[in-house]
Amino acid sequence: MKEREIYADIRTVPPVIIRLDGRAFHRFVATQSLKKPFDSGFAAAMEQVCISLLTESGVSPAFAYTFSDEISLYLNELPFEGRVEKLVSVIASCAASALTIAMRLTSPISFDARIIPVEPALVAGYLDWRQKEAWRNHINGYSQALLLLDGLTPVTVQRRLNRLSAKDLHEICFQHGVNLSKTPAWERRGIMVYHQQFLKEGFNPVTGEKTEAIRRKVYTDRNLPLFSSDEGRVFVEDLITPNAL
Repeated sequence: MKEREIYADIRTVPPVIIRLDGRAFHRFVATQSLKKPFDSGFAAAMEQVCISLLTESGVSPAFAYTFSDEISLYLNELPFEGRVEKLVSVIASCAASALTIAMRLTSPISFDARIIPVEPALVAGYLDWRQKEAWRNHINGYSQALLLLDGLTPVTVQRRLNRLSAKDLHEICFQHGVNLSKTPAWERRGIMVYHQQFLKEGFNPVTGEKTEAIRRKVYTDRNLPLFSSDEGRVFVEDLITPNAL
């Protein structure tokens, strides 16, 4: 029966970005009574998913960028001989399992995944694109939540917001006393989880000498720069360049 197995033996080479998106998460959100427009508990759970993907998935991404129900992973080395089908299925299932654990869910959830082949020079542009989507998600989320608080129905809110410009959405929030630039940075710009190297001092009891060893730890950054800025491009370059201590 083995010859009847169907699989796509498509392979890729590093570096790549793998983007995960929550599947039908609007239904999942409705069952969890999450705070709108942003729930800090859900954001913390997605952050924990990123940590799990960096440390426990066996795939070892260099970093994970997340906002809403989306995660982008950067891999400069690939397991499974670069088999696309294996990469996306393993990472999507790991993410779903990690979120289930982090939120103590009793109903199944799932992610879909896609692979984007990149060159190092393209990574900042990719992250800028996704960060702009995080910003759109931010202003839309606040506008929707504020109009719902006014008593409008979800259908009416969608009709009112349809095709409004970012300036119009800003004005809706301003009229409701919300300054979007004063909201938490992670809501506007997303969250980055990545490895940092550091020197750990030790002691050799045989020689009586102090020793140093390079160790890695996972760091979470909730105060990101704009990836379109010079600061942001330097930040990304440091992320994708192996540390030298």
